[in-house]
Amino acid sequence: MPFTVTVRDHMMVAHSFTGETFGPAQRLHGATFVVDATFGADELDRDGVVVDIGQAADALSQITGSLTYRNLDDEAEFAGMNTTTEMLCRVIADRLADRVADGSLGKGQSLTSITVTLRESHIAWASYSRSL
Repeated sequence: MPFTVTVRDHMMVAHSFTGETFGPAQRLHGATFVVDATFGADELDRDGVVVDIGQAADALSQITGSLTYRNLDDEAEFAGMNTTTEMLCRVIADRLADRVADGSLGKGQSLTSITVTLRESHIAWASYSRSL
């Protein structure tokens, strides 16, 4: 994928984890994430773009807005799931892929991939990439 466009947002959530692996994070705690969504394309569309930046930013903002200021432990869609940074990357990427599929991000014919990166801090982050 020679071409990429990245848009950024943020979200603040509360959650807890199940399993001794997580130590004190088994207790309810908050997390603030910087969220980057990178759209990839092998070729530019006929307008010379990967994706409309405004539409991509709006889509990401709607998705992060649906998660922010929530205790993810209370959300039915996350029941039984450890909402790790990695898992949240996948959730956001899949929701963006749904927007591509339904045409919410424009024509979308040239898009080939989405990568979502959640930055927990200046020293720790995770990403998830998926093909379209």
